[in-house]
Amino acid sequence: MTRAYPFSEPEKLDIEPLFEQLRTEEPLSRVTMPYGEPAWLATRYEDVKVVLGDPRFSRAAATGRDEPRLRPHLPPPGNILSLDPPDHSRLRRLVMKAFTMRRIDALRTRAQEIADGLVDTMLAQGPPTDLVEAFALPFPVTVICELLGVPFEDRGDFRVWSDAFLSTTKFTPDEVLDAMTKMNEYMAGLIAQRRETPHDDLLGALVVARDEDDRLSEEELLSLAQTLLVAGHETTASQIPNFVYALLTHPGQLALLRADLGLVPKAVEELMRFVPLGTGAGIARYATEDVELGGVTVRAGEPVLPALASANRDGSVYSDPEVLDLLRGEATHIGFGHGAHHCLGAPLARMELQVALDTLLRRLPELRLAEGEAGIGWKLGLSTRGPLQLPLAWG
Repeated sequence: MTRAYPFSEPEKLDIEPLFEQLRTEEPLSRVTMPYGEPAWLATRYEDVKVVLGDPRFSRAAATGRDEPRLRPHLPPPGNILSLDPPDHSRLRRLVMKAFTMRRIDALRTRAQEIADGLVDTMLAQGPPTDLVEAFALPFPVTVICELLGVPFEDRGDFRVWSDAFLSTTKFTPDEVLDAMTKMNEYMAGLIAQRRETPHDDLLGALVVARDEDDRLSEEELLSLAQTLLVAGHETTASQIPNFVYALLTHPGQLALLRADLGLVPKAVEELMRFVPLGTGAGIARYATEDVELGGVTVRAGEPVLPALASANRDGSVYSDPEVLDLLRGEATHIGFGHGAHHCLGAPLARMELQVALDTLLRRLPELRLAEGEAGIGWKLGLSTRGPLQLPLAWG
């Protein structure tokens, strides 16, 4: 049986209930996405880890294929997400020095300053305040702009471009193409500036790697800069209100965290497991040879979609997987992926999410939904979930 995926429209942060049945009865099932060729869908934790981590499953093999996907557009050429080692490893090494734990720890002080400044403004203006516009968007945008070397005042433009890049139905194909063209031109302009006047930022370092060390092509440079800009703010900007919403709708867990903010790092990990960020499955991997997986044979050349949200709720790995438990001490979640394509910015995202939760809960006592569920607007037509607005009150 082949099913149309997604099986239903995402409802807030709820997980598709069919996943539980599939994990038990049909862990590898045939699906069709809104775009692209039919695929296998992996739903169990261990199977998803194999798809993400086993070199027999390839991203580069998707090149030239009509890969299964939510969005009408294919990834741009030269994108790091479309490469396998050693090309993927080469690009990853160029950027990893910006995301080492030492660099992230050094950046934490600056991130805390940014977070405190935003909360200062929220306190001065008084409740109610929309967390998305007042904090969740400007916080990671400011951090990635400073790290990458992108003017913060241009954030309005690349917010639109990011939405278009992640669009499933919100933008038409022509609007997506127009936005991607404008983002290309914008990043090309910043690269040209770095060539004329060198800067001590990540974009400047990538330009040096291109021009002096010949370690990446011009196409790779442009694509990598765009990917870092979009991924560097969009995911965290969505997860901050997602996490706050999850805590506010689980008052017992919120009380536990308020009583001991030292639990924030552990809470971030459990929230990464519990909260689904995407509206669909992960990016397809293609089998390079016949592989036995989930009780079936995936033939060479067939694509497999890893369902990360389902894997993170696998009852064979987690006890009471549908329960948010900030004290959970079980298997590592795969909210940041796994294997060669494990999220490059995971250390940065973890730090930002920790700073965000700690600052909001420490400085805004009795934080609560200002208008209940009725006041929350949710994203539609995008491949990421989250509130469009999250009105909060405190005190």
